[in-house]
Amino acid sequence: MHRLFGKKVEKAPPPSLNDCAGNINERLKALDEKIKTLEDELRKYKEQLKKAKGVAADSIKRRAMDTLKRKKMYEQQRDQLAGQAFNVESTVFALDSVKDTQLTIAAMQEGAKQLKIENKKLDINKIEDMQDDMTDLFEDMQEIQDIMGRAYNCPDGIDEEDLDAELACLGDEFENADFETTPSYLNSNVMPNNPTNTILPNNVPNSEVTQNEKVDEYGLPISSNA
Repeated sequence: MHRLFGKKVEKAPPPSLNDCAGNINERLKALDEKIKTLEDELRKYKEQLKKAKGVAADSIKRRAMDTLKRKKMYEQQRDQLAGQAFNVESTVFALDSVKDTQLTIAAMQEGAKQLKIENKKLDINKIEDMQDDMTDLFEDMQEIQDIMGRAYNCPDGIDEEDLDAELACLGDEFENADFETTPSYLNSNVMPNNPTNTILPNNVPNSEVTQNEKVDEYGLPISSNA
């Protein structure tokens, strides 16, 4: 079969941007090395021109000019390759951004599907009924607490408004009461007089004893005849 129709030639895969960028970077590196070598030669020629004269100086100058031309050519090629490398890297970055965006969109679409599936498991009506039941339960508990807080043994027929009115009357009576009247037992005209004869305890000298008089161990003055 292959002899009659020939064998199908397989096509080579298209070059990738990453491979292209790698090749350009390698060429840039080689050009940088050539430019550095030419710069070293130019420095060498410069030192030789300081010492050479006449025909030798002209020969060194021509070689230096040729080296400088090659250096300028390599620098131009490097600049062109640097521009190409920038364009390729920009394209790679844009392509990677598009791929990342596609992955993000696919992940969000899958997440939306899962969210719909999980959302179907929730019944809004059941949730509202549960909230209503909770509200009723709390109201019943509050009513139970109010019932349990009622006071026992209260007389029948007592109105709260009557109690408030009576309390207000008591306040008026307290305000009109004369609390400034001094009781009879606190009146000064019936208070007893202060005692005139004070009995001093033992070992306390009498106030009538002068400082020059001698006293005994009980605080009494000692007679001069003793």
